[in-house]
Amino acid sequence: MPRPADPHAREALLTAARAEFARKGLRGARIEDITAACGLSKGAFYLHFDSKEALFGEVLTAFEARLGEVNTRRMRSTEAFFREQGNVEPGERLQRSERYQRFCELERTFDVEALELMWSYRDVVSVLVSGSQGTAYESLLWQMTDAQVERLAGDFQRLQATGAVDPKMDPRLLASVIVGAYLLLSQRMISHTEKPDLSAWALTLHRVFEGGTMPRLDSLATCVAAEPAKTSQPKTSPSKTSRRGQQRARAKTHHTPRKRQ
Repeated sequence: MPRPADPHAREALLTAARAEFARKGLRGARIEDITAACGLSKGAFYLHFDSKEALFGEVLTAFEARLGEVNTRRMRSTEAFFREQGNVEPGERLQRSERYQRFCELERTFDVEALELMWSYRDVVSVLVSGSQGTAYESLLWQMTDAQVERLAGDFQRLQATGAVDPKMDPRLLASVIVGAYLLLSQRMISHTEKPDLSAWALTLHRVFEGGTMPRLDSLATCVAAEPAKTSQPKTSPSKTSRRGQQRARAKTHHTPRKRQ
């Protein structure tokens, strides 16, 4: 009768493999090093996974599932906020109304959650960026990136339809900027030996993105815009005017004497 697989061994293998992948890349990592790191045999490895690529694929699936879950909850919470409390009016940005501050707090909460997830999977992103060349996962990062851009662009278009955000912005361009920012930050996380202040990071991201996506205050811009300065000829003093007039008069009456033959 075959021996049942130990679920604790499975988690230990996943943890050890992620560390090994981060150090040596997907191609350089060896199964025997993974099993040695957690005190298991190669036989124990194959009770749970068919290959190291299959193990990495499972880690990626978990990452994508958690990322999708966070994004789905974020969008649903945002839509629920607008449905229950109404859209945040443009003028409320300047007034810092109570409703606007609640909306900002909701956004920052999900920014922190997304950064926490990136911190948890920073090693996986590192492998996708620089440790998956020559494998079936070589282009997966950009496929995931494209999928996230399309999802975010669709969410933003839905908010544009409600009038909650600036309708003139390009949804895909904005989504590309957001996804690119998170990707770059995940790379920066790899160099941190200690967990950074993700709340401070989230505050910075929030201030960058929320300020540019709210509806524009066209009426305010009209009010504060300076009127174009009127162009006028420089004033000339009366004395100068009179002198110039006398000079012109003399020039008209002055005759050059003819030479006698």
